[in-house]
Amino acid sequence: MSKILIRGAKVLGGEPQDVLIDGEVIEAVGTGLSAEGAEVVEAAGKVLLPGLVDLHTHLREPGREDSETVLTGTRAAASGGYTAVFAMANTFPVADTAGVVEQVYRLGQEHGYCDVQPIGAVTVGLEGRKLAELGAMHESAAGVTVFSDDGKCVDDAVIMRRALEYVKAFGGVVAQHAQEPRLTEGAQMNEGIVSAELGLGGWPAVAEESIIARDVLLAEHVGSRVHICHLSTAGSVEIVRWAKSRGIDVTAEVTPHHLLLTDELVRSYNPVYKVNPPLRTERDVHALREALADGTIDIVATDHAPHPHEDKDCEWAAAAMGMVGLETALSVVQETMVDTGLLDWGQVADRMSFAPARIGRAVGHGRPVSAGEPANLTLVDSAYRGQVDPAGFASRSRNTPYEGRELPGRVTHTWLRGKATLVDGKLT
Repeated sequence: MSKILIRGAKVLGGEPQDVLIDGEVIEAVGTGLSAEGAEVVEAAGKVLLPGLVDLHTHLREPGREDSETVLTGTRAAASGGYTAVFAMANTFPVADTAGVVEQVYRLGQEHGYCDVQPIGAVTVGLEGRKLAELGAMHESAAGVTVFSDDGKCVDDAVIMRRALEYVKAFGGVVAQHAQEPRLTEGAQMNEGIVSAELGLGGWPAVAEESIIARDVLLAEHVGSRVHICHLSTAGSVEIVRWAKSRGIDVTAEVTPHHLLLTDELVRSYNPVYKVNPPLRTERDVHALREALADGTIDIVATDHAPHPHEDKDCEWAAAAMGMVGLETALSVVQETMVDTGLLDWGQVADRMSFAPARIGRAVGHGRPVSAGEPANLTLVDSAYRGQVDPAGFASRSRNTPYEGRELPGRVTHTWLRGKATLVDGKLT
C-alpha cells in the first residue's frame, strides 16, 4: 500500500498539520512533512478527525434487504465519515445466536467499507422472556460486547437484572431501549400540546424516564454497565446526571435528529418525522444539547433506521418509525453543537469516535491522530454548506427528515486502516 500525505489539515480542529500514512498506520504527524512518491491530499482549511464510530446502526441484513444491506449500509457509513458501526440485532432472523452475529460480522469484513461489529439480542427473538445466547455470542468470531433488544424494551426487571449480571462477567454492556410498553400503547408522537391538537396518541416522557430510573438502579445493584439508547427528554437527562453523580456505571447516547428537530414538525403529518422515540419539544432539544456538551450524554449515535419507500409513503398511523442518519450525522452535529459554540471539534471527536469506541470496545477505533496509531481517519470540509439531496445517498433507503434542508459540513475523505473508502466525496 502506497503512502498518503494529508497536508495542512486542522487535526481535531487545531493548528494545521501534516499527517503521513504508511500502509495501515499513521507514520508521522507534524509540519513540513514529505514522503517521496506519496499520494498528496491537500487539506488546507479542512478538519481531520479520527474515523467516526456509530454505536447504533440498523443494517437490516439478514431479512430486510429491501431496506438496507451490510454493503449499502457500510457504504453510507463511509460516506458519513464512519470507520466502524455497531449493527443492531432486530434482523430476521434476530441476531440472538452466534451463527447470526458471525454472518453479519463476516459480511462487514467482505465488503470493507467500514468495520461492522454486531450487537447481540438480550432476549431470544426480542421477546423479552428468555435470555439469548449472550456468552456464545461473546465467544464467537464476532466477539459481541454490546447487547440490546432495540426496537423493544427489556421491560421485565428480572430479565434485565439477569442480563446485567451475565454481561458483567466479560465486561459487556446492555444497551436499553427505554420505553415502558404499557405507557406507549397506541402512541404515535410525543405526548404534549401538539399531540392534543392533532388528536394523535401521545407518547409520554415518563415512559422513557421510568425505565431509565429503574435500570440505573439495577446497574448499581448488580455492579454492571448499562447504556441508554437514544435518550430524548429533559427528564431523562436529569436521571442520568443523578446516576453518574452516584458513581453508577451508566452511559447514554443522543441521536442527531433529537438534537435538531421538534414535535412541531409532526403538524405536517409527514411520516418522515415519525420515529422511536418520538421528536420531543424545544425544551427537550436544548436540554439534550446542554447534556451532550457537559458530558452527561456521552455520545452521538445515529439510530440509522432505513425503510423502503412504501413503508414511509403512506398515512401517518400506518408508517414505520425511523430515519436514515449515517450520511447527515456529522453535519447535524456541526449545526447544533459546533456552530453554536457548545462543542469544539476535539469534543466532537470524543462524542463521535473516542467515547463510542470505548463503550463498545471497538479495537483499533477511537484512537488518537498520532504516530503509530491505526489510520482510521475522516476529513471534513467544515466551511461547506449545501442542501441535503437523498437521491445521492449511498443508503438503499431515502427516509431522511432533512431533504432540501441546508446543512453545514461535508465529509470529503474517509480512510479505513489507510485505505481510502471515500475520496473527494465519492466512494471508492
